[in-house]
Amino acid sequence: MLLPALNFSPDLLLKAQGVRLVFFDVDGVLTDGGLHFTEEGETIKRFNALDGYGLKLLQSAGITPAVISGRDSKALRQRLQALGISHLALGLENKRPAAENMLQTLGLSWEQAAAMGDDWPDLALMSRAAFACAPANAHPEVRSKAHHVTQAAGGAGAVRELCDLMLQAAGHYARLLAQSAK
Repeated sequence: MLLPALNFSPDLLLKAQGVRLVFFDVDGVLTDGGLHFTEEGETIKRFNALDGYGLKLLQSAGITPAVISGRDSKALRQRLQALGISHLALGLENKRPAAENMLQTLGLSWEQAAAMGDDWPDLALMSRAAFACAPANAHPEVRSKAHHVTQAAGGAGAVRELCDLMLQAAGHYARLLAQSAK
């Protein structure tokens, strides 16, 4: 049997227990925050495969990933569709109403939500969620409000780190790891 090598502190896992929905920002969280444009003005984004697999693992464990972003692009929509993420709100300046709508639709409360963000527009969600997380390269004000700051930067495995933490807190990590080794 494959034993987990990844460990989080018991206090952190306890804080993350009960989370059923995780809100993710995009630029600076699911991506490195760089904005790349083609000559035609189309946005190109780079996503991390580790993060994508972590999001799929969350879904398989019954934890819903949701994406709320200030920006919208064809590349982003294609990536989210490929990952099976159906709870999304894109192109918003104020993220809180969209988050509250998703919580209401799913019959959940802020006490069952986590949020991961990297800049000031994410603070409204992070300050209300039961668990707040920031990537290593997040703005200092955002890192100061996070229960956990990842070792990895946004777009470089930070999302996967949060997914792994959530899976451990929910008691699914070891089972999913063992299944993958079969």
